[in-house]
Amino acid sequence: MKLRTALLGAVAVMGLSPAAFADRGTDGEVKLTFPQAVSIMNPYLSGGTKDIYASSMVLEPLAGLTPEGTLVPKLAAEIPTLENGGVSADMTSITWKLQPGLLWSDGSAVTAADAVFTWQYCTHPEGGCSQATKYEGVASVEAVDDATIKVTFDGPKANPYTAFVSALAPIIQKAQFEACIGAAAPTCTDANNMPIGTGPFMVTGFTVNDTVSMAMNPNYRDPAKPAFATAMIKGGGDAESSARAVMETGEFDYAWNTQIPPDSQAAMAAAGKGEFVVAFGTLVERIEMNTTDPSADLPEGERATAKHPHPFLSDIKVRTALSMAIDRSILVEVGYGAGGKPTCNVIPGPEGWASDNTACLTQDLEGAKALLEEAGWTDSDGDGIRDKDGKKLHILYQTTVNPIRQDFQALIKDWWTEIGVEVELKSIDPGVFFGGDAGSPDTFQKFYADVEMYANNSEMPDPESYLSQYMCSKAPTPESQWQGENINRFCDPAYDALITELGTTTDMAKRQEIAIKLNDMVTKDSMIVVPLVHRGTLSAHSNALGGVQINAWDSELWNVADWFRVK
Repeated sequence: MKLRTALLGAVAVMGLSPAAFADRGTDGEVKLTFPQAVSIMNPYLSGGTKDIYASSMVLEPLAGLTPEGTLVPKLAAEIPTLENGGVSADMTSITWKLQPGLLWSDGSAVTAADAVFTWQYCTHPEGGCSQATKYEGVASVEAVDDATIKVTFDGPKANPYTAFVSALAPIIQKAQFEACIGAAAPTCTDANNMPIGTGPFMVTGFTVNDTVSMAMNPNYRDPAKPAFATAMIKGGGDAESSARAVMETGEFDYAWNTQIPPDSQAAMAAAGKGEFVVAFGTLVERIEMNTTDPSADLPEGERATAKHPHPFLSDIKVRTALSMAIDRSILVEVGYGAGGKPTCNVIPGPEGWASDNTACLTQDLEGAKALLEEAGWTDSDGDGIRDKDGKKLHILYQTTVNPIRQDFQALIKDWWTEIGVEVELKSIDPGVFFGGDAGSPDTFQKFYADVEMYANNSEMPDPESYLSQYMCSKAPTPESQWQGENINRFCDPAYDALITELGTTTDMAKRQEIAIKLNDMVTKDSMIVVPLVHRGTLSAHSNALGGVQINAWDSELWNVADWFRVK
């Protein structure tokens, strides 16, 4: 024991991670708390961050990203480049080599056939894959041999690091999922909740919207990791109780998404049991405008679909007026303090990719009123609510149960009421809202409301894949089992054409120029998306938990294999 302690001390002096010298599984259990409970352990069937992060402890991609946004091999032996020959000179293909000796947690070999199957699984037209944009432009995936995967694109791909990269696009085991392809995907409960993986942990128990229990993967490729024998994710409650469980009571080691007011953060930090950590990537709290009619009077299957345009949000003057009425600086002050910045962009960074769009930063209530007047919405009966053609300007505004979001709802309701809009607020359990259950009326994909608020972000510094979510084909529909990233059903052929151009543009300056145009098309040009706050990724960990490196570009748990108990 004295020798091990001395070694750990020497390692710390050298700036290395003590976890690298820890005995596998000797640090007991690591306990995580999520205010949004995990609904499914298959990221291909959920757009919820909590599901993607939880599954990243089990399922892995070929490559991930570091906190600096740099590609790092996961299952791959190295990152393919033009220089090493892994990316073809004409940019139409990328070839990955698997690390030798990789095993699934059940002891079977990981092969290129698993990658081929994963692509087929996510791109099946009836599968409703939530991460379809990661495979956008992929013409074929070929197993050259058991350890070699060749991805061929339908044209030059300026950014070939999309398929099988990051926690959004892990490789799943063909043997486990081959009966779950297409329309059968959501029916495979055992596979979706307890996937066989290659990550440092494997699922041993799963209770939907409650708890995930895990044990260390005995076949994990690094024999010294993970340091923890077991892991547990407890979900539900709210962000404040999750943060308190780490920062004050010490019941948990890590709390994801501690989205609580600045004064609460300061009070909890004063207890001295943990620390809040923050990283700025592209996470933006926004209001999404529904372009379709969510009325319950419509037949099921036609409600919130392109068959019925929204009765008043189809008018850009109404959407713009709603944006103009919001004071984003107050939202930041109330909700985030130093952990947020007002923004008008869905792509707020990195530098070079962000638009200079700042018009929304100044609140203009009188201008908003004037726009509504121009659009024909007047208060004909003097009750303070605008009307047109006998209908009141009434908005159903939904979001998740979260103290900051409820504060935002209250403030925005006041501003919208001031310009003559009647606002009905709805708060939904986050496990349900982000759960992806095709049978639930309360998922953010189904969008049975006029506007809804949540946060979303690009997982990659290059936002091509992320911006593709607003293509016409990505709209959730009954036919796709309500899966898809284009939540507001925005559809503009000019936007789709620019996405196609971005996919074949290799010059970096030109790529940034196109990305800025795309950002502006869905924000200031159309107000389909109303950005509010550029949020830092804020979480908390116990002082007894070492190895944490918060990451805004990949799963926040990207290096959970390196976590260890500080002794």
